[in-house]
Amino acid sequence: MAGVSYATWMLEQEARALMTRLQRIKPFVLHESMLPTAAILPAAQTGIERYLMKGRRELRDLIRRYISWLRGPSGQRATPAQAQRLFSLLRLRFNTILTQFDLFNDALTQRSENEIGVWLSGLDIVSADALTLPGHYYDVPPVICYLDRGVGAAIRRARTRLPGGGENPVAVIRVPRERLIGSGIASSLIHEVGHQAAALLNLVNSLRPVLQGMQRGSGSHSAIWSLWERWISEIVADLWSVARIGIASTLGLMGVVSLPRAFMFRLNRDDPHPSPWIRVKLSCAMGQTLYPHPQWGRLARLWETYYPLSGLDAEQQRNYDALQATLPGFVALLVNHRPLSLRGHSLAEALQVRNRQPHQLQALLRVWQQQPSKMYWASPTLAFAVIGQARSDGRMSPEQESTILGKLLTHWALSSTLKIAADCSRQGWGHKVPEFKLAIKY
Repeated sequence: MAGVSYATWMLEQEARALMTRLQRIKPFVLHESMLPTAAILPAAQTGIERYLMKGRRELRDLIRRYISWLRGPSGQRATPAQAQRLFSLLRLRFNTILTQFDLFNDALTQRSENEIGVWLSGLDIVSADALTLPGHYYDVPPVICYLDRGVGAAIRRARTRLPGGGENPVAVIRVPRERLIGSGIASSLIHEVGHQAAALLNLVNSLRPVLQGMQRGSGSHSAIWSLWERWISEIVADLWSVARIGIASTLGLMGVVSLPRAFMFRLNRDDPHPSPWIRVKLSCAMGQTLYPHPQWGRLARLWETYYPLSGLDAEQQRNYDALQATLPGFVALLVNHRPLSLRGHSLAEALQVRNRQPHQLQALLRVWQQQPSKMYWASPTLAFAVIGQARSDGRMSPEQESTILGKLLTHWALSSTLKIAADCSRQGWGHKVPEFKLAIKY
């Protein structure tokens, strides 16, 4: 401490301690134990590690510069308050790095759980399939899934700002543990995928002007069209889910929003979610438009018996009558929307819904019942659509559904892992060594 003030010495010790703790934050590949089949896809792993590595490197440089500043003439002239203020900024940056680390750590730690880890890897594959569109309208970002308590799912979208700064390298989807394992998990999962797809296609921003035009030109229904606009983000995500997995989406939605009657009819203009009652009716209407079939009317009538409109006050009754009156036109506007991002195609065309009509799904089920091995060759979203249709038709029990989906998720995870291993083998390890050395540098 000779020749150095007590404050300068103390702050340097704290900065060096910060550096030692920073060096304890290791890449996930060095400390997460999981089956190879449960691991996240390489693009996601690489994206996360590179992002966190960059943050650690920048913070390490800042700490070194701070220590050099403390020891130099400027630091010697600074008051303790000035030096402490700079150190406090370093600590905030350090805690930001920890927050970002924990965000991904929560998602990856579950991969070491027996069986759950492999199923999560399978759900990663389902998410990627649900996000992929023929036509290459956008680059598909990596997706990782994890489980949490509660009945609803959520997403932290890729390419959005993380707490403390920086662009999220992957989409992180939280799915409810209570939905494992049935086709209802696909409803929640693909709804969240729909949020990511909507952002990549700029769907919400392209739809808002159209809906605002409807408000100006709809007279007495102007306030109702303002509700549709308020809810459009969640509605687009629901549309994506229905378009990818059919009636499985609506059945799963019913499971999520089946709440006590007191919550079913609240029209909160500050909430981006439609009220539960109209949201299910809307899902049925989207299904009927995309996949015409009597099943949608039957399901809508069932929902009305669960939660009849009788007993609403006069204002609520008027609002729900108006919502139902505008619903067909609203759905037609949605499915026929042609944003610039789809290069002239409508949403229904881009999502290729013609390939997943109920009679096609029912025919596939019959084939798979005779030749079960063919089920494993289908795309994950198609498999969920077929199984959801079978559940709706009463051709598959909940017990059978759970068993089959467990096998499919394991198969998708295993197939993906073996494919990646085979690709690495064909390319040769010589192409992989530099990247591997970079990954373990820190």
